[in-house]
Amino acid sequence: MKATLLKSEDYTRSPWKNGGGIFTDIADAHRADAPSKDWNSLLWRFASTPIVAPGPFSYMPGIDRLQMVVGGRGLVLKSPTQEFDEREPFTTVRFTGELEIVTELEAGPVEGVNLMARRDAAEIDLLALREPGDRWLAAGTHLVYAPRGDGRVRLGDEDFAIPAKGTLKVELTEPSQLVLVSGPVVLGSIRLLG
Repeated sequence: MKATLLKSEDYTRSPWKNGGGIFTDIADAHRADAPSKDWNSLLWRFASTPIVAPGPFSYMPGIDRLQMVVGGRGLVLKSPTQEFDEREPFTTVRFTGELEIVTELEAGPVEGVNLMARRDAAEIDLLALREPGDRWLAAGTHLVYAPRGDGRVRLGDEDFAIPAKGTLKVELTEPSQLVLVSGPVVLGSIRLLG
């Protein structure tokens, strides 16, 4: 197991693919052979972003997306064929990057957490842990993000304090038990394929 604490002051910022807003990039991975880190070389990305006005989502062919509101409430994502309800915080929605989506804000701006991955490169999961308890993590990369205040988790015999807006990046070569001591925290999980 390798655990690294990522602090909010070290996060970078980058524009949405369509230029309509700014991501706070928490962690990502790109193809090792890529000449530059861009949307074409992206394997996966974990980021937070404010959504302050209604508008279209970026078109991202080949990308699977998971999103969760962690601040504010009232977000609805609308596509021509379905609606994704994120009115309540800590609700995860899953959609493809090819889907035409427009946001609707029913109660003002929100803060969202996004986990996205190239469909042929990784499987992803995103969930909120709000009550103390334990769960097994599979081998892979896991990101434990504290969106609203300090969080505390235990992995194996080690305790980790995660400051507000900080992220514990955990790389596992075998399954391990994660215990939420205090939170809430958001858990993003990535398993590379192949």
